[in-house]
Amino acid sequence: MRRILITLPLADSTVERLRAAFPACDIQVWNDGGPAFARTPSTISADVWRDVEVLFTFRSLPKPEDAPALRWIQLNTAGADTLLGGPLVERGVAVTTASGIHAIPMAEYVFAMLLGWCRRLPEMLTWQRRSQWPEAADRERLFVPREIHGQTLGIVGYGSIGRHVARLAKAFGMRVLAMRRGERREHGFTVPGTGDPEGTLPDRYVEPDALHELLTESDVVLNALPLTAQTRNYFGREAFAAMRSNAIFINIGRGATCDEEALAQALRERRIEAALLDVFAQEPLPSSSPLWGLQGVMISPHVAGWAPNYNERATELFAENLRRYAAGEPLLNRLDPARGY
Repeated sequence: MRRILITLPLADSTVERLRAAFPACDIQVWNDGGPAFARTPSTISADVWRDVEVLFTFRSLPKPEDAPALRWIQLNTAGADTLLGGPLVERGVAVTTASGIHAIPMAEYVFAMLLGWCRRLPEMLTWQRRSQWPEAADRERLFVPREIHGQTLGIVGYGSIGRHVARLAKAFGMRVLAMRRGERREHGFTVPGTGDPEGTLPDRYVEPDALHELLTESDVVLNALPLTAQTRNYFGREAFAAMRSNAIFINIGRGATCDEEALAQALRERRIEAALLDVFAQEPLPSSSPLWGLQGVMISPHVAGWAPNYNERATELFAENLRRYAAGEPLLNRLDPARGY
């Protein structure tokens, strides 16, 4: 009997559905009373790890010698860069990510922030806190919005999140450019009715070596890149210099894909209009970061992917992958160490 260890705070009903669907598996849930992201391998005994073949986790990873039977790790996060080059991957343990379950909340986040900026919500909230309106002569200057209809959105990293952003962008009447490596068709996990599975929504695709071509045409630039050796500091001085003066830069990918010093300089010099940021090279973002006080910046604390049914969606993906694993079929969202994601 396969032993499966889950280190996530799943509802009892969710666990029971898994057990009913996979009666040949010994499914155990490790609950030390704390949140999943606070659990560490040290809280899980060696006796528990010894026979675990499948692990469904946030980041509770064993020492390789403590888990000799481990064959597959399903993460409930989209990023797997912390495992790259590690002993478990080097040993051949399969790793699958939760890519695809974040598409809805993160695409909605993108448009919440974009519309908030374009409809001048920061200025409106400033005046609300003062309990007054500005003088009539100032209202047009402060509050005339920037319409996104007809503007060009450049998506750098056309994965599951970028695809659902494109879907919403089309509903707003935006032109979409997309940069993606490999096939245009989506092969990973997709929530039914979302995204762009066939890759038909962009008005044009841009090759990875033509980043500046995309940047010079885009009014809004979305960074949805994973973090790899090739994408670290991908958005640097040259990239920001290539952007339009009215460009709105949105980062929901990985913080370290952006050179924050170069971004801050571009904002200071008004070479771009705004930066809407959910991820940073160091988190929490230090109070000493210049990004906090720069004009044109809206910051959130890495929450774009949060959703009330997050674990339920992750479990749907895990259940499908567990079915595939038992049947010897290819797993969805399998980490490719050569690509880095």
